[in-house]
Amino acid sequence: MKKLYRYETHVHTKEGSACASASGREMTRAHIEAGYSGMIVTDHFFNGHTAVPKHLPWKARVNRLLRGYENALDEAKGTGFQVFFAWEYTHPGGNDFLTYGLGKEFLLKYPDVLSWRIEKYFDIVHEEGGFIVQAHPFREAFYIDAIRLFPEYTDAVEVINASHDDPKFDARALAYARKHSLLQISGSDSHHIDGLYGGGMEFDYEIKSIDEFIDAVKRKDGVLMAGNNGYPIYNYR
Repeated sequence: MKKLYRYETHVHTKEGSACASASGREMTRAHIEAGYSGMIVTDHFFNGHTAVPKHLPWKARVNRLLRGYENALDEAKGTGFQVFFAWEYTHPGGNDFLTYGLGKEFLLKYPDVLSWRIEKYFDIVHEEGGFIVQAHPFREAFYIDAIRLFPEYTDAVEVINASHDDPKFDARALAYARKHSLLQISGSDSHHIDGLYGGGMEFDYEIKSIDEFIDAVKRKDGVLMAGNNGYPIYNYR
């Protein structure tokens, strides 16, 4: 039987996300134990539920944002477990966008990013080679004042968010992605080591960089993992 490789696409750490309780090192160990081959650390950006103090100089804020990822990466040394960096950008009103494919250099280059309109953010991320996924687009929560969709700007939709406790959120996300011919991913949105929900993407080959992950999603190679909530699994194959 051919080996399968599982990657969590949506993970938070307490170093970067104020709502998380697990460190980057703890998240690495927990995902290895759960049988994953890698994970993407997607801590909340400075306009979201960040753990990074706002009074710090820009460079210091960027360095703090990367701390959870760097700790996770260091913990993974010698294990074969892959750790990639991304972040979760929040539009005013509570709508979130996973930003893949860019790194520290991008963030240092644009210290005025928080002043941009969201359409400018999307445009410059794409100009710089980034990949944008709207996370849990139909989630309902007290902090979300309205659902805002940007099909003309986003590359993919998180159609399975395994931390959801209501299947209608994912069903609506899948229908939306299909309507607009957007790519699809699955993720867990894990914040705690006792809450690994079993989401993510499964491939029949190893992914060794964030760019390889993006390319695999664009080729529709992966299976979308349904997670532990029991909702029906769906894949491109």
